[in-house]
Amino acid sequence: MRVGAFILAAQFPGQGQGEALHRAVRAAEVAEQAGLDDVWLAEHHFVPYGVCPNAVTLAALLLGRTRRIGVGTAVSVLPSQHPVALGEQAALLHLTSEGRFTLGVGRGGPWVDLEVFGTGLAAYDHGFPESLDLLLRWLREPRVGAAGERYAFREVAVVPRPDQALHGPAAGKAGPPVVLACTSPATVRRAAERGLPMLLGMHCGDEEKAEMVALWRAAAREAGRDGDEVAAAEHVSAGVVQIADARRDAKETLTKAMPGWLRQGLGAHVTVDGRYRAMRDPVAYTELLCGLHPVGPPQLCADRLAATAERTGVRRFALLVEGSGDLAATEENVRRLGSEVLPQLG
Repeated sequence: MRVGAFILAAQFPGQGQGEALHRAVRAAEVAEQAGLDDVWLAEHHFVPYGVCPNAVTLAALLLGRTRRIGVGTAVSVLPSQHPVALGEQAALLHLTSEGRFTLGVGRGGPWVDLEVFGTGLAAYDHGFPESLDLLLRWLREPRVGAAGERYAFREVAVVPRPDQALHGPAAGKAGPPVVLACTSPATVRRAAERGLPMLLGMHCGDEEKAEMVALWRAAAREAGRDGDEVAAAEHVSAGVVQIADARRDAKETLTKAMPGWLRQGLGAHVTVDGRYRAMRDPVAYTELLCGLHPVGPPQLCADRLAATAERTGVRRFALLVEGSGDLAATEENVRRLGSEVLPQLG
């Protein structure tokens, strides 16, 4: 089992953006000290839900500040950027970190980002498969050209090639691992057909995640993926963790802080075409997350993670650690996750 911290650089009410970013960096540094396996970094534009606009850039900083822990994006939003540029960055981090980088990608939403960056609504509505396949080719082939609807260019050399690592775990590997955020049967099938592990959202319970894993396995077999590859796929389950000696105290920490952040952060999203997007009730959503995930004493948290792994077959976790909104409390939460929960998971 691999347990990691999920870091959004969330800006809580009354906080500045620099404060949110400082807490994000410290949480990652403490995660390595505490013995966690990974840190996963989100990216958002123009909203206080998360003030990191480029997860790959923050990943580069953290890879330079750490020596052991894996660093992944959760996720890099592909419709807002050129897949070749993202592939170049991923290859660079894969090589220079000796294999500690994982590239998580996703479709994102129909936000105003598409207008600002000039990629347009078509990149979200129907351009994602083309972008994803171009990105994967860039990470797996020595030369790449394109003749698609969105991208058309002559064949060029892939530099740096991600299979050129000389040292460490990356030596001999084709390139950085890629995971795909999945929120629907269509994206599950898309991931399965390409042999990509899934990143499953923190709004999903164990039953829904188990169904998505079963669908992924069936779709992968239908697509002709190798049986050993299907069995070995390392899907990732996103969630929330808050540790306290009593469950009521852990839950109170989140229910006091998270609704204000969710209301401010999610409410700031603007769709590119004015379409209506319903927002979850912040209090009810916080209550849901507290019920689904490891929130409470260390033993309860360990049991909850073990139960999710048993029910779903997913053994990698990306757990939101900054739900308190407080720097000291976040650091303590990460330390307790490492010292009091991980040992119980073997």
